[in-house]
Amino acid sequence: MFKSYIFAGALIATLSGAALAEQMMNRTTDRPSGAMDRSTTGTTGAQPQFLTTLPQNALLVSNIHEQNIYDPKENKIGEVKDLVVDRSGKISAAIISVGGFLGIGQKDIAVAFSDIKATERNNKWWLTINATKDELKNATGFRFDKNKGLWTLGSK
Repeated sequence: MFKSYIFAGALIATLSGAALAEQMMNRTTDRPSGAMDRSTTGTTGAQPQFLTTLPQNALLVSNIHEQNIYDPKENKIGEVKDLVVDRSGKISAAIISVGGFLGIGQKDIAVAFSDIKATERNNKWWLTINATKDELKNATGFRFDKNKGLWTLGSK
């Protein structure tokens, strides 16, 4: 559960950083510090945009993070360990843990997030990818560098 809180915090920090960068790019030199160029953004930048509805077909991070992932024949082939969010706020990749037993011999790989499909059955989300367990095991491995706070090439 603590891992989920850290993940959610990192996701919020990444999205906030992208929004701050966008705000900084919208500043002009002829305005006082803190003033935004309203002609390009249509908003003051000071107030968030509050939504009155949410997309009905949206997939929540909680339905993806730390969830099992299956091949097309519904065989468990791994677990989504992390999601990679680019600076624009788009989820670009998923880190999937494959192989091993009780954490021994497992390998973390990256796949394009667009390759993961989600379906709902009996009020439970199923994540699938069009690959076999062996194909995932043979993919390039990644490891999490705690000092840099990011995923780098090289198996665990």
